[in-house]
Amino acid sequence: MQLSIIILNYNVRYFLELCVLSVQNAIQNIDAEIIVIDNNSPDDSCAMMKQRFSSVKLIENAANAGFPKGNNIGVAEAKGEYICILNPDTVVAEDTFVKVLAFAKEQNDLGIIGCKLIDGTGNFLPESKRGTPTPFVAFTKITGLYKIFPKTFGKYYAQHLTEDQTGKVEILVGAFMVMKRELYNEMGGFDEKCFMYSDDIDLSYMALQKGKLNYYFHETSVIHYKGESTIKDGTYMKRFREAMNFFYKKHFSVSFLFSVFMEMGIVFFSFVKMFQGKPKPKLSPENYILVSDNEVLREKLEKQLNQTVERQKNIQFESKNTRTEIIFDQNFIDFKTIIQAFEENKKKHFTFKILPKSAVFIIGSNSSFDRGEIVKI
Repeated sequence: MQLSIIILNYNVRYFLELCVLSVQNAIQNIDAEIIVIDNNSPDDSCAMMKQRFSSVKLIENAANAGFPKGNNIGVAEAKGEYICILNPDTVVAEDTFVKVLAFAKEQNDLGIIGCKLIDGTGNFLPESKRGTPTPFVAFTKITGLYKIFPKTFGKYYAQHLTEDQTGKVEILVGAFMVMKRELYNEMGGFDEKCFMYSDDIDLSYMALQKGKLNYYFHETSVIHYKGESTIKDGTYMKRFREAMNFFYKKHFSVSFLFSVFMEMGIVFFSFVKMFQGKPKPKLSPENYILVSDNEVLREKLEKQLNQTVERQKNIQFESKNTRTEIIFDQNFIDFKTIIQAFEENKKKHFTFKILPKSAVFIIGSNSSFDRGEIVKI
């Protein structure tokens, strides 16, 4: 078997349905398997999987085992030469795995491959490629120096590469990681003692320690609907510091320099937060465009949303002065084209939703800082 896709789920039933649907489409011409591990979700994720994706291997954990252990459980059941660690709040294109596997087979001393991740508005997610977070590099991250002086302080987000350049990087994000299963097992998988935010850093760094090369691969884009854990509040800062502390204790030593940089960063972060306003309220769309050939669906959405819904069959959209939401009918248009439309229209102030094939909901996210929205139809 070529590939095993490992998807660890917790309480994101609708995102999971969209994700698995996209993955199924992407492995039609590959000898591959999908393994979903559920960490005791209180929603009906498992019931949905059994009803809609009965051929997918489902592992139901009796408790929330956490990200590292949950993925390790899944990989233990995998049979593929390669594995892909994939978040349940992602959407892959139909050719994503074909492209990544072709690239993987061309490399010597392959470590881990990551890809170009975009958010629900089509904007590039800089964590798609990163550098090793030494104390000073972590300091430039939490103070925002990397934004002000990217050429000098751009290591945290590996800014020696643009988002449209494939190349070697040090650290990749756990939302999408492809590697040989043999390498994953040699490294012992994710360290189950890891804190949040450090498990993927730790695994990437262990690959480098084994003399392997990690790569950022830009030739396929994957949507990553980031969740509420990305909100930069006090809890985030505490977890970030704990994550860095764990990483340094394991691979280096926690020095006085580390403590100084972390404390300076937290003081600076707190100072900035004092002058930031409250988050802006979400504004409802004023117009809707449905990309579909289904007129009955348009009429149904119009009644459901209580708004005028235009329908068109192409992905060329004119910028409007009003808030416009575009709904992609995946019964009509494939995931690769939808992802392309996200990227091509990312600066036009549109919001996007997807109606998955044979589903009764539309789903999407209007920013990188919320878990998104599900509207049942």
